[in-house]
Amino acid sequence: MAQKTLLKGRVLSFNGSPFKGDPTDAAELHEGVLIEDGHIAALGTAHDLSKAYPDAEVKEYGTHLIMAGFVDPHVHYPQTAIIASWGKRLIDWLNSYTFPEEMKFGDPAYAAEIANRYLNLTAAHGTTTMCSFCTIHPESVEAFFAAAQSRGQRVVAGKTCMDRNAPEGLRDTAQTGYDQSRALLEKWHGVDRVSYAITPRFSPTSTPEQLEAMGALWAEHPDCLMQTHLSEQTDEIEWVRSLFPEARDYLDTYEQFGLLGSKGLYGHAIHLEDRERDRLREMDAALIHCPTSNTFIGSGLFDMNGLIQAGHKVGLATDTGGGSSFSMLRTMAAAYEIGQLRGRPLHPSQLLWLGTVGSARTLRMEDRVGNVTVGMEADLVVLNLASTPAIAQREAGADDVWEAVFPTIMMGDDRAVADVWIAGRLRE
Repeated sequence: MAQKTLLKGRVLSFNGSPFKGDPTDAAELHEGVLIEDGHIAALGTAHDLSKAYPDAEVKEYGTHLIMAGFVDPHVHYPQTAIIASWGKRLIDWLNSYTFPEEMKFGDPAYAAEIANRYLNLTAAHGTTTMCSFCTIHPESVEAFFAAAQSRGQRVVAGKTCMDRNAPEGLRDTAQTGYDQSRALLEKWHGVDRVSYAITPRFSPTSTPEQLEAMGALWAEHPDCLMQTHLSEQTDEIEWVRSLFPEARDYLDTYEQFGLLGSKGLYGHAIHLEDRERDRLREMDAALIHCPTSNTFIGSGLFDMNGLIQAGHKVGLATDTGGGSSFSMLRTMAAAYEIGQLRGRPLHPSQLLWLGTVGSARTLRMEDRVGNVTVGMEADLVVLNLASTPAIAQREAGADDVWEAVFPTIMMGDDRAVADVWIAGRLRE
């Protein structure tokens, strides 16, 4: 008989999008959640759940907030060791910090060390699912998937493909990129809680031949996600224009090679032209907002409100290590600040939804992770809404759960994470 665990506290679940109508109408609060066989089995009042499941092991969380574990749909786990490297624009940053660090990931031991370090750091911040770029080395993918598998964690990742404009030793070819990606995909995709994402880094580091090969691989495996970068910085866009003079715009450098689709994840998407917006929306592709990265390397201000109101699917991500934090709380705070600069501040309900349900939707996993509803996988974070003296004194005067949680969004860190449950098991 499966072990039942009853968590009591303030349980937050979403029943719709807080971007439609009153943001608070999309959320519900419960007093308890029952976990059984790694899944959410029941929600309700503490009294009713205790009565219905008298044999359940009970975990009391008091006034802590129990919600879905955070979902981070755009990260680079190999950049863990270089996070918060000083002051460069995108291309200089890649050449100065990223590429030298990624050269090390042909070493399986080093890849395993960083993969485990990354998963430890992110779990401490309440993140339970992420979609990661690896390096060109198959060893980097093997290490990440093995580390996640040992933890029972739901993750997505792929071998990053680059065959130009990168250092010697950090380039593959159109053929090896295809062959190695296919081999990794066939070995790992759908094993336990692991999924594969076809991963051309971005147009400047792939020849048309490699982009064509990646498009062919995606056509052969349409159930996979495809992740890349799009329109992050203005000088990057000019570079793309010089490399692809026949392309209508940046998005066209993917579209013409079969790399535009409903299961595509396009990181950043700040400086979009009208045609790009229209095509992305028509294809129901996912745009991934990376606010700490966008401010840290000076990329620009993502149009969250405009894109969501126009019908785009949008997720929220840390973009480790161009992003300056492993914390999705810090990422939500940065998204709020960018929203303020654009004249459209985000409600706490919208921020929490973006970091859970919204991001899970971009990964096409909203039926499995990102929410606390019956049948979902039991990946949960428990937030202490009074984790520091500064936060506690603000939370003490709150009139409702949104006033109570907002100081944690704006000022919280790993100290706010009381517990993390992955696949129904408490992370020690």
